Amino acid sequence: MNFHIMTLFPEMVDYVLSQSIIGRAKEAGIINVKTYNIRDYANNKHNKVDDTPYGGGMGMLMAAPPVCDCHDAVCKGIPEGSNRHTVYVSPKGKILNHDIIRRLAEYDDLIILCGHYEGIDERAIEEVVDEQISIGDYVLTGGELPACIIVDCVARLVPGVLADSSCWEDESIASGKLEYPQYTRPYEYKGKKVPDILLSGHHENIAKWREEQAERLTEQNRPDLLKNKE
Repeated sequence: MNFHIMTLFPEMVDYVLSQSIIGRAKEAGIINVKTYNIRDYANNKHNKVDDTPYGGGMGMLMAAPPVCDCHDAVCKGIPEGSNRHTVYVSPKGKILNHDIIRRLAEYDDLIILCGHYEGIDERAIEEVVDEQISIGDYVLTGGELPACIIVDCVARLVPGVLADSSCWEDESIASGKLEYPQYTRPYEYKGKKVPDILLSGHHENIAKWREEQAERLTEQNRPDLLKNKE
């Protein structure tokens, strides 16, 4: 799968997505991540990409021409017939969840547009964006971190990135519930011991305990997940 990140800060995105599992998947050629600097498509002496908004208001707005020209360049590099999709990370979008991630993982080429300042000229959004996605009800200084989150989430579903599909199918949220508590050595730490059931070797009872714990934690911390499941 190919990820194309349109941003004013490609070094930031490149660094985050070169680490750990995603970085290894890139090195192995399982996924491809390419960043595009929107400033390279500013047709002016100082590579200026922003301007004051019409109607007044605080801050600056990213102009439509460099965004659209950058997107055109991205699309020209994508093979004809590829199943591509352009996402703009924005507080105006749908809140990101696992169902959205699974849908995004079905595309061959995922283009992610990162806004900055006060956002992007609406005409550019109308021209190039297929879908707006938010990672939560709060405001960040730019779209780079949300873009990295989307790539990380989607890439985990690409065959070969993780050792086995069970690594994500049974995990917290993906399974429809929060994950049960887990423990490793030492057996006792600061007076707290590992639950005896996990030492019993009885796999059926362990599975039952884990299911009960997952239900309890989900009901306690994220009852909305249970309601959605119903």
